[in-house]
Amino acid sequence: MRKVFQAELHQIGEELIEISQLVSEAIQKANSAFQGADTELAQEVIAADARIDFLQNSLDERAIDILALQGPVASDLRMIVGALRMSASLERMGDLARHVAQLARLRYPAHVIPEKIRPTFDELAVLDIQIAGKVTELLETRNLDLTNEINAANARVNELHAGVFKAVAAADWNETAPTTVDVTLASRYFERFADHGVSVARKVTYLVTGEWQPSAPLN
Repeated sequence: MRKVFQAELHQIGEELIEISQLVSEAIQKANSAFQGADTELAQEVIAADARIDFLQNSLDERAIDILALQGPVASDLRMIVGALRMSASLERMGDLARHVAQLARLRYPAHVIPEKIRPTFDELAVLDIQIAGKVTELLETRNLDLTNEINAANARVNELHAGVFKAVAAADWNETAPTTVDVTLASRYFERFADHGVSVARKVTYLVTGEWQPSAPLN
């Protein structure tokens, strides 16, 4: 029975990695669609989000069954509870990538972001893609050095996000109301994506060390 239990725990870990890999692919494709006004690629991201949702539901059901049937304690319990919370963050990251793709599809054939502020969004996307990749690597390796890199990237995302709000509030901002809404929403999507990556990193740290680092709740 213990071998079966350990195999189930291993399967949960593998499923988290698979979801994270899909999220990483989603944000890369969503950004390409966003930057290139590519509706076909945007639709691909939107459709693929159903796979992330399915895997999250499957993982959560498996974890709940283990809690009910196996009565895990100590580190095993941390693993299962942590997996439930990480799967929720990863699923939300997939949703945010889908939202970016939906903006691209909505505004086709125009680009979502005005030319003068595109460099900011280029950097936001690069950072989110880096965070997604490092989250997957962290889940695979449990190398906690990666959490520092994720936190640093997130700090820069927060700076850029704040800069977007300053830009749209500036006296020389002369874009239309729909464009202003799009820019604000897009910045929010990229910023929340990074925050959820930090949340996953924090849960992995908890699994490895047993020490919990509280943070502000994510929306």
